[in-house]
Amino acid sequence: MKQNYINYILITLAMIGATLFTRFLPFLFFPAGKKTPRYVTYLSNTLPYATIGLLVVYCLRGISFTARPYGLPEILSIGVIAVLHVWKGNSMLSIGGGTVFYMALIQTLFR
Repeated sequence: MKQNYINYILITLAMIGATLFTRFLPFLFFPAGKKTPRYVTYLSNTLPYATIGLLVVYCLRGISFTARPYGLPEILSIGVIAVLHVWKGNSMLSIGGGTVFYMALIQTLFR
């Protein structure tokens, strides 16, 4: 029993160390007075769009257009997200509103 607690403590300490290491590592590679490398700037400009594309594909991978509800809740939710984002330009509002709309649809209309 005591060995389990030691293991839990060691695992927790390893997680804390890894988290601290990854949080402080960028400050070691990119100090305040040094110019940011071009590839890092390129990645910071392109990765958000690639990530969103990946998330869209991941979220829509299980849709069956041949069986009820034919992907309708997902398509309607994407429409709500797009309208909210064009209207307000706020990512959190768009994602949150689309999620709430989707959950309301699958809990009520598309049971």
